[in-house]
Amino acid sequence: QVQLVESEGGSVQSGGSLRISCGASGITDDTGCMGWFRQAPGMEREGVAAIGRHGTANYAGSVKGRFTVSQSWYNARRTLYLEMLSLKPEDTAMYYCAAWPGACAATIPTRQVPYWGQGTRVTVSS
Repeated sequence: QVQLVESEGGSVQSGGSLRISCGASGITDDTGCMGWFRQAPGMEREGVAAIGRHGTANYAGSVKGRFTVSQSWYNARRTLYLEMLSLKPEDTAMYYCAAWPGACAATIPTRQVPYWGQGTRVTVSS
């Protein structure tokens, strides 16, 4: 059984930084890609960043250069991170950790993602 558990989010001022993480268990070799999505109030969920098992990462255009996705492994347990710099009020959203098989793209449609964390809130004030 796949479980994805995000760390607590937070509130920062515009220009600030924040790091969130996601502990994954039950991920098999077939589920190679992990990433982060976000959903602002009244908006659709959108992909932010994705990373494959071997570390190749890609990003949505709106966060490229400001956000960095990374991962670590310990005893076959995978932990995903999202480092967010130069945060803007428009980055305010619920952030979801996700895992899926197949193409490892930040722009993958959400309907192709079978595994989700519970979400963690990030608030950026101006």
